[in-house]
This record gives sequence, structure tokens and C-alpha cells, in this order.
Amino acid sequence: MRLDKHTCQIIQEEVAKQFGIRAVVRLFGSRTDDLQRGGDIDLLIELDHLLDHRTKAYCQLSSRLSIQLGGRQVDVLIKDPSSLPSPIYNLALQTGIVL
Repeated sequence: MRLDKHTCQIIQEEVAKQFGIRAVVRLFGSRTDDLQRGGDIDLLIELDHLLDHRTKAYCQLSSRLSIQLGGRQVDVLIKDPSSLPSPIYNLALQTGIVL
């Protein structure tokens, strides 16, 4: 995994502030491969409650994380009980690393 402890802590704290401490954060994509270089930060946020205003929540979390992480690109997927099955969710669940 190519994220340091400080970066993981920032991500976990921001997700907990916005969605609560029961939200599960998974890192997936190129940052899970130690042999690759660069790349954005791909996150799947799993919630056990329904989320109102998904777009607003996505924009808030992405922008807050990008600012706190020095302008890094952060892509966020949010999965709640109403989310329909999707190949990208399956990929993130199968290959992702829980932070």
C-alpha cells in the first residue's frame, strides 16, 4: 500500500467527521500496488445507513481530502444500502485495503 500513516489518519478522520465512525474506508486502485508509482487516491466509503444528498457528500469529502493532502487527486465512491450492484463496487470490495 502506497499511503503513509499520516495520510491514512487524515482520510479516516475526515470520513468519520462526515459519515460517522462506523463508515468503512477502503483504498483500491493503483495505490494498493507497491510496484506502481504516482496515481490518484481511490476510496470506497461503505455506509450502513442511507445517505441523503450523495453528490454533496461526495464533493465535500473529495475537496476536503484534496486540500488536506496537498492537492492530491482523490476519487471517492460511496456505497450505502440503497446502492445498486456495480462492477466498480465489486472491484473495490474484492481488491481494496481497509484503512
